[in-house]
Amino acid sequence: MRKLILGLAITLDGYIEGPNGEYDWCFTDQDYGLNTFFERIDAMFIGRKSYEIAEQYAQQNQGETIPGMPMLTEYVFSSTLKAVKENAVLLSTNTLEQARKLKELPGKDIWLYGGAALTQSFMKAGLVDELWLSVHPILLGGGKLLFQEQEHRTQLTLLESKTYETGLVSLRYAIKNNPF
Repeated sequence: MRKLILGLAITLDGYIEGPNGEYDWCFTDQDYGLNTFFERIDAMFIGRKSYEIAEQYAQQNQGETIPGMPMLTEYVFSSTLKAVKENAVLLSTNTLEQARKLKELPGKDIWLYGGAALTQSFMKAGLVDELWLSVHPILLGGGKLLFQEQEHRTQLTLLESKTYETGLVSLRYAIKNNPF
C-alpha cells in the first residue's frame, strides 16, 4: 500500500503560514531534501486553498509551482470547486473513502501537500502514514497552526533527522498507529 506523507515547512512554534497567509519565511536557497523526496512520490493530495495558491504562484513563475517537482497526479479535494486544471482530478464527495482507495492503487507514495483542514481530517481518519517536517528557525507568533486539537495522542517513530547550516531541521516520522 502506498504511504500518504504529510510534507511541509513549519515554524518552530508550529505555524505553516503567517497571520496573512504569508510563507515568505520559508527557505528557498537550496534543495533541503526535496529532490530525494520527489523520487518517492507520483501523486499529490491538495486542498482547495492550497491548490488555488499553488496555481496562482505557477502562473507567475512560468507554470512551475516548486522547482524540480516532477509531473504528479494532483488530486484536489474541494466541495466548492467545479473544475481543476488539466491532468488534475477533482474529488468532492466521499473524500475519505476516495483517499483510502487511492492509497490502495499501485504506485509510489502520495504527498499530502496541504492545507490545514485537509490535513486535520486525514490525520483524524488515520490516513497519514508519515510526517516530513522542515522546521524553520523562526517563531512567527501567529498564523495558521499545523495541528489543531486532537481527540487522542498520536505516537511517532523518528525515521530520519537532518540539520542544515541555515538552522533548518528536517524531521521524518512514521505514525505508529497506522498499519503500513
